[in-house]
Amino acid sequence: MPVITNIEDLRRLARRKVPKALFDYVDTGSYDELSYRANSAELKAIRFRQRILIDTGERKLSTTMLGEKVAMPVAIAPTGLAGLIYGDGEMVAARAAEDAGIRYCLSTMSICSIEDIRSATKGPFWFQLYVFRDRAFSEQILARAHAAGCTALFVTVDLPMRGQRHADLKNGLEVPPRLTPRNVFDIATKPAWAMSVLRGKRKTFGNIATFLHQKAQTGALAAGRWAQENYDPTLSWNDIAWMRKVWPGKLVLKGVLDAEDAKKAADHGVDAIVVSNHGGRQLDGAPATIVALPRIADAAGDRIEILFDGGVRSGQDVLKALALGARGCFIGRAHLYGLAAMGGAGVTKALSLIESELRLSMALTGVRDVAEVSRDILFDDYNARLRNV
Repeated sequence: MPVITNIEDLRRLARRKVPKALFDYVDTGSYDELSYRANSAELKAIRFRQRILIDTGERKLSTTMLGEKVAMPVAIAPTGLAGLIYGDGEMVAARAAEDAGIRYCLSTMSICSIEDIRSATKGPFWFQLYVFRDRAFSEQILARAHAAGCTALFVTVDLPMRGQRHADLKNGLEVPPRLTPRNVFDIATKPAWAMSVLRGKRKTFGNIATFLHQKAQTGALAAGRWAQENYDPTLSWNDIAWMRKVWPGKLVLKGVLDAEDAKKAADHGVDAIVVSNHGGRQLDGAPATIVALPRIADAAGDRIEILFDGGVRSGQDVLKALALGARGCFIGRAHLYGLAAMGGAGVTKALSLIESELRLSMALTGVRDVAEVSRDILFDDYNARLRNV
């Protein structure tokens, strides 16, 4: 086992552990991957002010996200197919998040179901919804989420239809899946992965399969095809009232990149937004999320809670997002790399790395409490860039 010192180490290990089609599903973006690469590049471009002789012997990372106490301003993002990256992947990751004192958000397109996550955890978790044309699905699954104790609903609003991801098509990761000699050979060389998935509770999209079973449709292909054909491009601001009617908890819009849309979200009474470009997997050429974040924070940060995702691979990335107006950050790929590399221990390692990097970076920038983080911790050259935008 190599020494793991950062998320990139987990990424390299994950690449060796899972089939190429699944690794590429996690590790790539849409079209030319301009937005996907920009998410990380723009975060790396930000520089801190290094401060000295400030007593930071005690640093407070605990805070609240959506009014809920968390050990640090980080949550695990909703990601599809985690249960095929590692057996029972969503359950494993949810337990790791709970052990770390942070929130886990389950995807509609998870392999494990809402009820599976409830059985694996004790406290509250969050749920992400893709709104499909069949609104009966939404109403039924939200009733299930509420019954399972989910306290917040994240409605993904940047996927009226699926962006093209070249790697998935080339690897045969489509509906129905396309088996090639290379895929078969690759799977055969990953026996530990195969055993993990075979021991897992489910092999299909658990949340959708439960719904389709009532329609006498079963199997992974049916669930995948149904989802692919039912994304709803008619979803609009007029549907917010309907969402409020069917969901009694906190309501969050995930996929906001524009300041005007952030203000509209506040006008419509949602509780929070996630500044996100879907990990660079939808509109290629959209801005990096860290570039969009300060504009959105300036426009609506006093009216609505702002959360962030996109390219977060370290505690330093978290600190930069907090400085530019985010209340907290989501990690998607970072936790999946850990999951693929080492299962639950890998997710725990990813969270531990981020926590320790955040704690150290706070000390070196003179910050005692995450609640005190502001743009003042950023180097003047970057603040000048913001003023000139």
